Amino acid sequence: MTEPFTRPGTDLCVVSLTYGDDIGAIDAAMGAHVDWLSDGYANGVLLASGRKQPRTGGVIIAIGNRAEVEALIANDPFVSKGLASAEIIPFTASMAATPLADLLSS
Repeated sequence: MTEPFTRPGTDLCVVSLTYGDDIGAIDAAMGAHVDWLSDGYANGVLLASGRKQPRTGGVIIAIGNRAEVEALIANDPFVSKGLASAEIIPFTASMAATPLADLLSS
C-alpha cells in the first residue's frame, strides 16, 4: 500500500453548487460553465469537478483560500447568472494521494 503524500498547510476549498429550479437554464449555460471550468484547470486552480448524484448541483475542488475561491466562483456562469448558489468549504490539506502531490503547494 502506498503511503499518502503529506505537506501541511495547503489551502483548498470544496465548493458545493446547488441548482435553482430551472434545469433548462442550467442546460443552456452548460457550455459556458464547461469553458469556465476548462480555464480553471488550465490555470491550475481546479483539481476536480462533477455533478452531484442525483443531479441537484455540482461539486468542485479548488486550490486557494476562501477569498480566492469566492472570487473564482463568482465568475462561474451558473453563479453569476443566478442559476446556482455556492457553498464554499475551506480546509487545509495535510495529506493527499500521490497523484495530487505535485499539485499541492506548501
